[in-house]
Amino acid sequence: MEKPVFDYIICGGGASGLLLLYALSEDPFFSKKDILLIEKESKNTNDRTWSFWEKKEGAFEELLEKKWDVATFLSSSVSLDFKLAPYQYKMLRSKGFYKACREKIESQKNIQYLSAEITALKTEGNASKVITTEGTFSSKNVFNSVFDPTALYNQKKYPVLKQHFIGWFIKTKSEQFDPNKILFMDFNIEQKKETRFLYVLPLDSKNALVEYTLFSANLLEKKEYEEGIISYLKNQRITEYEIEEKEQGNIPMSSFPFDQFNTPSLLNIGTAGGWTKASTGFTFMNTSRNVSKVVSFLKTGKPLNHFNIKNRFWFYDLLFLDVLSKYNSQGSKLFERMFNKNSPLTIFRFLDEKTSFIEELKIASSFSLRQISWFLRALVKRLF
Repeated sequence: MEKPVFDYIICGGGASGLLLLYALSEDPFFSKKDILLIEKESKNTNDRTWSFWEKKEGAFEELLEKKWDVATFLSSSVSLDFKLAPYQYKMLRSKGFYKACREKIESQKNIQYLSAEITALKTEGNASKVITTEGTFSSKNVFNSVFDPTALYNQKKYPVLKQHFIGWFIKTKSEQFDPNKILFMDFNIEQKKETRFLYVLPLDSKNALVEYTLFSANLLEKKEYEEGIISYLKNQRITEYEIEEKEQGNIPMSSFPFDQFNTPSLLNIGTAGGWTKASTGFTFMNTSRNVSKVVSFLKTGKPLNHFNIKNRFWFYDLLFLDVLSKYNSQGSKLFERMFNKNSPLTIFRFLDEKTSFIEELKIASSFSLRQISWFLRALVKRLF
């Protein structure tokens, strides 16, 4: 590549890097800015499935695999079917998303793609250098989505859990699923002193994504996730099926302040920037919202380390993780109280960080006295 200096460099072509690239390409303000995307792998397969809720039609509506209007929440003492309106729950598979982003790169002369491995990032003066296997490039605006977990796991101040799962796309011989309704969380499985649930997204009456998911500190052997899926399907009397695809994920859940590694010319984004919703592990829409904020922020010309996403919801997530990490065996009971004592749509709005302080107090008061005592102890510990 002949040009070593760019207006913007995006490191990593996963969801956050591509969402940022797509947003920049859609905004006329950046049409004459030189943009470089660096990614070591050519992404063109369904290696990811992103699920999220959204009120209106979004930027990738035509790429969606499926969307739903109704959801179910299940636990030992709660069974809720609820309409999601004004939201819809949506599934986006990565192959179509990668293709749309690749077409953007190819159609705009100001965007270049480099297939290379990033070996180092260095801030020097008012710019940052990206050192790769194909050369060194610099910019006053470098966005890094390559996640290095070293600092996260070398500290103890902020608890770290994981949203980890294995999912099967299955096809059954007979009609087994309601294609209009997702199973958002089903805690009616053995918890084994952790927070475990089943998650089902039906594509039609015979095809569905079935995931065995945990919010906990340690990963399982692959066999245990799959045994969990088999046991669940057996309990649902689903015994005749084919596994068409498998997926596996491990998403860190933490309120660790990744922004401390930002510099005036380097901004960490996506998981590397702490953009994963710490209390749930949901990443795609959280990243999409933060990308919109970044695009607006760039027009101000301020140093990148002035960009801030922390708010009171960051602190709520921190307290929730403090409690969930200490009382992981009680996770199902915490979610049960939230969904049983509040409108599920209020919970969705809370996770979207759209609730008022009064609504948030109401959610906090919906926990049992014992559970409230856990949060109060966590609060006191954080404050003092």
